[in-house]
Amino acid sequence: MNASTPRQRPAEREEDGTLFSRTARDLPSGRHQFHKERLMARIHDEQHTAAPAPAPSPAPAAVRGWWRRLPRPAVTLPAAAVLAAAAVVAVTVTSGGPARPGVATAPLLTTPIGAASAKGVPQLLDRISLAAAEAGHPEVASGQFVYIESQVADTFLKTVDGRTTLAAHALHRRQVWKSPDGTRGWLIDPAVNDSPEGETLSLPDEQGNTPKAHLNSPSYDYLSELTTDPDALLAKIYRETEGQGNSPDQEAFTTIGDLLGESYPPAGLYSALFRTAAKIPGVVVVRDAVDAVGRHGVAVARLDETSGQREEWIFDPKTYVFLGERTVQVERRTGEDTLIEPGTVTFTSAVTERAVVDGMKQTP
Repeated sequence: MNASTPRQRPAEREEDGTLFSRTARDLPSGRHQFHKERLMARIHDEQHTAAPAPAPSPAPAAVRGWWRRLPRPAVTLPAAAVLAAAAVVAVTVTSGGPARPGVATAPLLTTPIGAASAKGVPQLLDRISLAAAEAGHPEVASGQFVYIESQVADTFLKTVDGRTTLAAHALHRRQVWKSPDGTRGWLIDPAVNDSPEGETLSLPDEQGNTPKAHLNSPSYDYLSELTTDPDALLAKIYRETEGQGNSPDQEAFTTIGDLLGESYPPAGLYSALFRTAAKIPGVVVVRDAVDAVGRHGVAVARLDETSGQREEWIFDPKTYVFLGERTVQVERRTGEDTLIEPGTVTFTSAVTERAVVDGMKQTP
């Protein structure tokens, strides 16, 4: 879940901003993240096919799948971009990059910081899990596509001529299609691609590679094979995301959140994800949170103690249907990140349509 950028995490940047080269900054919006995805996907594939090394290196930063808004434009990888990609692995611009021509900039996104409490977390997630189990959830057949439409917006650090400021992309529509095996797909998102027609997500890519599905870049078929036992599922998440993110618990929470936002887990797994999240330390409830289109709900959330940002999954307070998600800066940080004031919404989304359709680019 992934062409461009809204959900990049600022805490994944190294403190030494000089590592982020001018070459990387000059790439079009989202393109540096595309090169990072390609590089990291190759690392993942090599780790699963090569003979084990005597002393394994630390795990690389997390790489998100198509739902995670990583770009996949159909371009070749120039030599200068390879250097840029290497820089981006070390340093990632907060929540995106410069505004693309297809998306207007907007006033900064802000919100009152809602109070959070650990009280009632298991009960709330249990109700959400039960509601998910009872809801209609058709299977995806071969030849069909998962279609997800959402409204998204984000706030990001923007550097021009050595000066860094805070900017925001306006709320805009995003549409994603993906086949159950993950080999065919399409994305329309003006924050990712300037063309109103969008871009392909189909495999193999322009270099003939077909990366295998894995936890952070799954297909529907891959998700269908995962365990629905919460303890076993959480153990798998911790094991496969070891060394990624700012902490094991935060990365586990984010991994589940990615599946909720722009994915289509099978019915049993979808219900199990909430029971799994209840087992992650530090999960809290925010009684009033607002998604990207203004719908109020109750949020299941967790504070990333490194970035000072709180990731919130927002649900309808009566039906417990997933509405969307947002990331809110709740604690002040130092350095360049002081520009991101507490109360700043660095990412927000609202899922407006999630369905199974019979053709690419077909809508319900």
